Amino acid sequence: MRRLFVLFVLLSLVAAPSFATRKSTSSQLAKQRAELKKLESNLAKQRQKVKLLESEEKGVLNTIAILDENLNRTKEYVQLLAKNESTVKTSLSEINRTLDSLDREIALRNEAMRLRIRELYIHGDMGTVEEILAALRGETSPDGQIYYVNRLLSEDREKVEKLSWLLRERSLKKREASNRLSELHTLQSKKAAEEEGLKTQIQTQGSVLATVQKSKNLQRRAIQEIERNQKTILSLIRQLEKKRASEIAQAKKAKQKKKKLDKSSKPLVKLPKEPVKPIGPKCMPLDGSVISEYGMHEHPVLHIMTRNLGVEIRGKKGAKIKSAAAGTVAMVTEIDGRGPSVIVEHEGGVYSVYGHMSAIRVKEGDKVKNCQDLGTVGDIGSLNGIKLYFQVSEGTETVDPLRWLRTK
Repeated sequence: MRRLFVLFVLLSLVAAPSFATRKSTSSQLAKQRAELKKLESNLAKQRQKVKLLESEEKGVLNTIAILDENLNRTKEYVQLLAKNESTVKTSLSEINRTLDSLDREIALRNEAMRLRIRELYIHGDMGTVEEILAALRGETSPDGQIYYVNRLLSEDREKVEKLSWLLRERSLKKREASNRLSELHTLQSKKAAEEEGLKTQIQTQGSVLATVQKSKNLQRRAIQEIERNQKTILSLIRQLEKKRASEIAQAKKAKQKKKKLDKSSKPLVKLPKEPVKPIGPKCMPLDGSVISEYGMHEHPVLHIMTRNLGVEIRGKKGAKIKSAAAGTVAMVTEIDGRGPSVIVEHEGGVYSVYGHMSAIRVKEGDKVKNCQDLGTVGDIGSLNGIKLYFQVSEGTETVDPLRWLRTK
């Protein structure tokens, strides 16, 4: 009996992996699977764009931008596959530890059950064999029969049911371990294939850049495309400035009309504020190093001299883009060569442009404060990875954004 007692004490001390840890890993794995599925969908669309390059003329800059974006998506995909692989390995280890724990507990309970059967067979622990047989034959009082039956049903059946549950749990865990192992092999296979594809993409992009750098004709076309993209932004700024000028003219007319009205009457039109120079604090729109400055410079990718009407700031995935000063969101649009973009109008007819955004969290007409979140930085339309294109215009004249940020 003492040995039986010790075995049940040991059962209570068997340590299984923390439930919180298993739950955390499962949650992490589910989140990573969702991210992987989303990225696979985006990557498929991006690779379709690359495939179309073979049959469609996309222009020098657009071709390089598509190749660069596809390369970045593939790198991101490989990193996520590796991260997913690591989590699956962790999950598999946890399942195997649980299986080991279940095996130990099942072995102990089997031994306890064997001893229990032996004890009952020899002399029972609830009375003599004669007493148990008498109860089973109905030769004892009803109370005695109820006593023995209840003990047998409540104690021994609990032990049998617990052992059955453990056996079912072990079967489920073995199936789960098999699924995790299959998932792990699939991830490893995908990662190996993507890593090989990544090498090919790097070689292809390098070949395209080398061709552009050697071809005067392609360089000329690239410069023309850069200038055309710059003109697109300036055209948008002119539209906004024309709209602003019209609003100022209407305000003046309304003001003159107001003078003719009785002083006690209410104004017919709410007048906008008189244009003034921007005042108040300013902030850097993105935390990162400036990789391309305002004015004439050597293009960092094409290595040809071009005029830059803004600056480019290197960013990290998911980094926030902030409004450089308080103002109103004048436009949210897609700009050739700059991707998804936001234009903010500040007091005094100053406009700031934010390009290569991966996500935009504002809409036209929104009032934004200094350093308010506009969205996140991306690489759409970029030739060299994740970055922000930042441009500032006073009216229709561009100015050095970094110098503008330093002025009071």
